[in-house]
Amino acid sequence: MAVEDSSDLLGLSSSADSFSLRLREALDASSRSIEADEAFRLDEAIAPVISLLLSLVARCTTGSEETIADVQFSEDALDEIYRFVSSSYSNPMAVEALSLELPKLLVSFAPLSDKCEELSGRIIERLVTICSPREMLSVLCEALASETNDSKELGYRGHVLFGLAKVLLRIWRRHFEQIKVVLPIVLGVLDVSSSGITEEDRDSVNDLFSAAISIGSSIREISLDMEGKLKEVLRAVLALYILQNIALVSRINQRHVIQFSSFLVAKLLEFLPFCGLSYSGLLTGSDFGVNNKICREADDEFTDCFSRAAEGACLAVIWGLITGNVSNATEEKLEVVFGDIQHDRSKIWQAVGTFKHVLTSIEYPWIIKSYGIDLLLNVMDGNFSEDYNGLDEDFSSLMPNLFASLKALEMIMIGAPESSLRKKAYRALRMVVSDIPCPQRFDILKALISKSNSPSMIAILIDLVKEEILVDNTIQSSRKEQKRKGISPFYSSNALDVVEMILRPSKGGPPPLPEHSEPVLSALNLYRFLFIIEMTGKTNHSGVLSEGLLCRAHSEWLMPLRTLISGIQAENERDGSEVAESISCALASVQLVLYRCIELVEETLQPHPTPAFTSVP
Repeated sequence: MAVEDSSDLLGLSSSADSFSLRLREALDASSRSIEADEAFRLDEAIAPVISLLLSLVARCTTGSEETIADVQFSEDALDEIYRFVSSSYSNPMAVEALSLELPKLLVSFAPLSDKCEELSGRIIERLVTICSPREMLSVLCEALASETNDSKELGYRGHVLFGLAKVLLRIWRRHFEQIKVVLPIVLGVLDVSSSGITEEDRDSVNDLFSAAISIGSSIREISLDMEGKLKEVLRAVLALYILQNIALVSRINQRHVIQFSSFLVAKLLEFLPFCGLSYSGLLTGSDFGVNNKICREADDEFTDCFSRAAEGACLAVIWGLITGNVSNATEEKLEVVFGDIQHDRSKIWQAVGTFKHVLTSIEYPWIIKSYGIDLLLNVMDGNFSEDYNGLDEDFSSLMPNLFASLKALEMIMIGAPESSLRKKAYRALRMVVSDIPCPQRFDILKALISKSNSPSMIAILIDLVKEEILVDNTIQSSRKEQKRKGISPFYSSNALDVVEMILRPSKGGPPPLPEHSEPVLSALNLYRFLFIIEMTGKTNHSGVLSEGLLCRAHSEWLMPLRTLISGIQAENERDGSEVAESISCALASVQLVLYRCIELVEETLQPHPTPAFTSVP
């Protein structure tokens, strides 16, 4: 539709009253045209009205700022439109025709002023009440799908979402098909709107998510009238929709995210009982899995719009801990939820695996992750049975998720801004590792070491291996029957694999120094510790005292490292800079433990060896 020059249509010197008069005349003329000839094309009948509004939009959006007169024109124009669509004397067909165009135009008017936004909302509310619900659903979705991402439009988007909630209730057939159209668009808008908002957007975002909750209420009301498979599908859709919203609300980056989001989350949590969701089921991932399967069987592609629902399942319980709504929302008590999970080791590992979604994501605030670790510690803080019989198969299937959660805890230990959170993450990592069956525990630690890019983290993990050896040795020493039924992998040659992984990297050559001085020091301490334990107990479970391993350690691990460190130290002495002095200090402790390891090996290989070097005291 062509738009005439805005100055010709509006008249730069004309008053707001005269423009309102012209708009009113155009509206009346449209009604008369339709009444005079019912075969008249409706879009042609309302063309003068739309042309006036488009010209006003063009004037308001041309230039850097709209003038006071432009805003006044817009407010009066919207007031005139609202009176027309609300009047019982207006031609219904004219109103129906306008309803196909107005929602898209109001996107441009609503941000101009608070009154423009209010009038736009009232127009939308009126249209969804009296016009064809199927037509309104399509037009409102089209208005939402506009590519603009102006935070000033948040308020209007909220009005459109409230309108969609009402339209859904007015549709009597093919509900699932209509919901499949609406929800991907709605969730897309919420996704965009919840990222990058400012404190000034707080009220608009609250209104937007309140409107999203009203859509959930509409789906719940629709499902109450359904039966059989359709009822099951709609409840599953609602479950994923609510979980997706919880995830989106949780990622709002506000300084006071807890206070900002608590009210909205509390409203979302109220849907959980209706959807058959329990905190125990959400925490173990079973409830999400069941509902996700139902939705995918109904329409696999549609379910893609719930990409954050798995995160929302874990976040729902985290928010339950934060707000104390566990008992209010699902009539479950925290201690009962934890107790139920702690009585079944498979459930414990399933629960640990669900935390990977939240702890790994960079989108959630640190405070949310901190509460998430508190929840994880509560899950792990129980008196568990030591019986792992029959759980090997379960554990193998759960290991990938467990590993991902441990890697997420690693990331927090490295990147969290507060030391208290880093310490909390380390405590959680230790608790999770200690609960894993012994053979898999070593495999997990070894995999964490090999996959880590942080020298400090590698050193911490090697120290955990050493602690496991110490605990295992203490347990075995306390038994009356010293004869082992099976050798722990921490005592087997696998423990030496960790040492070799660091001292003789797979890429060849000695380890990179001084960058990896921390893990090298930890690996040397682990080697020396194994050596002393075996010598003291007159055992050789790890193989550390075997002549072949002694020779390999001496020639392939220790002596190349000694040569490297000696060369670096000599170069630092010639340099004499502060950086060189700092490197020398970092390597001094490594050099000390290295020489003692070499002494142990040489003394074991040769009862009375001739010292190959001057020992460092």
